[in-house]
Amino acid sequence: MGKTVKKDVRRQLGVIRYLRETRVELKKVTWPTREEAIHLTYIVLGVTLAFAIFLGFLDWIFSQIFQLLLT
Repeated sequence: MGKTVKKDVRRQLGVIRYLRETRVELKKVTWPTREEAIHLTYIVLGVTLAFAIFLGFLDWIFSQIFQLLLT
């Protein structure tokens, strides 16, 4: 039982140390302003939409080619 208790205590100390170090690192982060976050979100949505349209177009082209080959 003694070894199990020591492992549990060591594991708990490791978790506590990890959480403390994480908090310290998060204090170093330069967070974007609200306006920057909104602007970057629009960019991500725009790029995602553009790629979705592009891939949809490629899918349509390939389906047309396969339809021609199969008929």
